[in-house]
Amino acid sequence: MERIYDDILHEEIYVNSYTNGLKAFVIKKKNFSKVFAGYATKYGSVDNKFVHPKTNEVVEVPEGIAHFLEHKLFEEQEGNVFDRFAKFGAMANAFTSFKETVYYFISTQNFYENLEILLDFVQNPYFTDQNVEKEKGIIAQEIRMYQDNPNWRVYFNLLNALYVNHPVKIDIAGTLESIQRITKDDLYLCYNTFYHPSNMIIVVCGDVEPQKVFDMIERMEKTKEYQSLIERMYTEEPPGVNQKRIEVKLAISNPIFYIGFKDTLNDLPPYEMMMKDIHTQILSEIIFGKSTDFYESLYKEGLINQNFGFEYTCEPEYSFFMIGGESKDPDKVYERVLEHIEDIKRRGIDKEEFERAKKVVLGSHLRKFDNPEKLSVEFIYSYFKGVNIFEYVKEISSVSFEMCEKRLKEFFNESTSCISIVWPAD
Repeated sequence: MERIYDDILHEEIYVNSYTNGLKAFVIKKKNFSKVFAGYATKYGSVDNKFVHPKTNEVVEVPEGIAHFLEHKLFEEQEGNVFDRFAKFGAMANAFTSFKETVYYFISTQNFYENLEILLDFVQNPYFTDQNVEKEKGIIAQEIRMYQDNPNWRVYFNLLNALYVNHPVKIDIAGTLESIQRITKDDLYLCYNTFYHPSNMIIVVCGDVEPQKVFDMIERMEKTKEYQSLIERMYTEEPPGVNQKRIEVKLAISNPIFYIGFKDTLNDLPPYEMMMKDIHTQILSEIIFGKSTDFYESLYKEGLINQNFGFEYTCEPEYSFFMIGGESKDPDKVYERVLEHIEDIKRRGIDKEEFERAKKVVLGSHLRKFDNPEKLSVEFIYSYFKGVNIFEYVKEISSVSFEMCEKRLKEFFNESTSCISIVWPAD
């Protein structure tokens, strides 16, 4: 067991490595009543094509299988895992993202009993032809529900406009057609490939005893042998966007929109990727933050409301920036956004704004350290990208004015932008 103490953040973390490649982390939070525990695999919706770890053949599985697998792991031969957690007073759930699947619980009591349940069910899949067929109907209903959700629709339509080939453009749950092709054998293949301990981590955040956590994991780990690295395969993605505009109509009262910028600076080493992420977040706050004159002018003109916001997604193979919300005239906002970016490029970044934005971004990240759930999920995301979350926070303060100006010129360009709009149905 290794103990790491951060003198600046005053955070204490314990790490334990196992012979099968699994790593476990305890982020010690003294006097916190709530404890978060997550069992995560570096496996998400974009991982549909990979090299079979035993045959070395290229395998392509149906879209949506990572999400399908997440659903199925909660079903046991004896019943439902949620009932077991409820017995010990824990709130349990899971989520599948583009790159990760995370199973977790949050509790204020019976922590070790709940941890035992988490470790047990994630390691014991139970798939049959019958329960797989039954799940298809449940997930098909979920897909239809999301298709009618304007916020979900405007988001994935934007990704479809941004990306030509990359599977990030595909709905995490898959399609109505793709989930029908999922079989029990597909699920076991993906489980045995991606749910190996060497591709997983366990993160616990709260006032718990690290050695007791690590000993329980050691006792309950089923897989003992190490597995070679997983080779994922992605279709080559061109630098340009797929289409400049995508729009649909749904039963809503006001139009909603997202403007997207496709990042072509990818495949960077972890540290460079982290710095790119930080530069872009600071820039986003300088250009579009709620304290800017730009935001205030759009708001006063009635072109946006308080739902207006932005987000940057930074991954090794793909990255994109999106900004949007509700507007009576999304096209006008798109035009103003592009004009505003070009104006800042001409004038340059204001140094006072730069310092203010750094503080905003730093404060946003520091607040996560007071929330076990947010901190743990952010830790998982960062770890799988090869980034230390503590170093991440420190580097925000070290960002230079010149590097942000350089990032502004290389990223925010009209040629790699597009817009997605959901209009009210007639």
